Amino acid sequence: MENNETRTIYADNAATTKMSRTAIDTMVKYMEETYGNPSSLYVVGQKAKEALEAARAQVAGVINADPREIYFTSGGSEADNQALVSAAVLGAKKGKKHIISTAFEHHAILHTLKKLEKEGFEVTLLPVHENGLVRPEELEAAIRPDTCLVTIMFANNEIGTIQPIRELGAICRAKGVLFHTDAVQAMGHLPIDVAADNIDMLSASAHKFHGPKGCGFLYARKGIALTNIIEGGAQERGKRAGTENVPGIMAMAAALTEAAGKIDAYSAKLTPLRDRLIAGLSKIPHSALNGDAKKRLPGNVNFCFEAIEGESLLLLLDDKGICASSGSACTSGSLDPSHVLLAIGRVHDVAHGSLRLTLGEDTTEEDVDYMIRSVAEVVERLRSFSPVWRELQQGKRQFIL
Repeated sequence: MENNETRTIYADNAATTKMSRTAIDTMVKYMEETYGNPSSLYVVGQKAKEALEAARAQVAGVINADPREIYFTSGGSEADNQALVSAAVLGAKKGKKHIISTAFEHHAILHTLKKLEKEGFEVTLLPVHENGLVRPEELEAAIRPDTCLVTIMFANNEIGTIQPIRELGAICRAKGVLFHTDAVQAMGHLPIDVAADNIDMLSASAHKFHGPKGCGFLYARKGIALTNIIEGGAQERGKRAGTENVPGIMAMAAALTEAAGKIDAYSAKLTPLRDRLIAGLSKIPHSALNGDAKKRLPGNVNFCFEAIEGESLLLLLDDKGICASSGSACTSGSLDPSHVLLAIGRVHDVAHGSLRLTLGEDTTEEDVDYMIRSVAEVVERLRSFSPVWRELQQGKRQFIL
């Protein structure tokens, strides 16, 4: 096990998951056998169209939606963009230009909100507090007569905290405000019922639940008129131009169906491993778990270590055969501290020393124990030549954690 030349521990499933054998076999089958353009009228094209509609029904069935409420996209970011822009257009027509979100959303949400602010919309970002959770009473208090949309992620992509979506959605439903959730991290890992959860729009991405990259979908409740963000054709009932990626979509539907069927088993296996990893890392001096200890995704562990630079931590863990991250894969090239950690109150210096380990179906107890030992060794090594750590030890600085 100590020989990392013979084994790699992949602990970055929040960034992307390995495609399942079911998804790969499905994708290859449709690449070889169903290669027609679904918009074509001849038989080869119509077979592709039939497959596409079968996948739509399959995806809809998993989340208790109508197939006509599912729109295939290139992934979660595109779905997020279309959901927000559509709600904004609908709101503006009624003179409602206020949107509510949170301070720790994915940048696909936050950057789109910035764009809408430049177009005259007002945005309120709710606090997520130290435990990384939105308080329903604060959402209710923030809704105004001119609020056109509330968008709150189902589960956070960095610290894994799971929001009280059903309760938040019920508040929006009672107030007559559209409710969108970025469910990219939750889909395939948590049970989702768009009707029972009071969700009006939802975004998902296949590569987070063992499907292919470049495929996702947007759920939009019947009666919500979507605004096109990609023009050029009549695909997806005229709401998303571009020839559909039939093999990818079929693989996504197969992966989602498989993942949804394993949710209980997945949680039963990963939750004890997650808690074992949290307990082990908590023994490292001056460390802290980020986000609620229990209301989090089964495989998500996110820690801060004082007097540590996250980038150095990741590189040394990679030397030990451990694939990890310091936060969102979309911002891993940035030297700025995570906006998620800042949102839950971590100070700038501590937020720099973050580590995200996200477990998967293949993770074993042996893997967890090896990660605990390795992180402890790397943290001790990095602190041994850190001037900040030396000053903390000498009392020239005050410990934060």
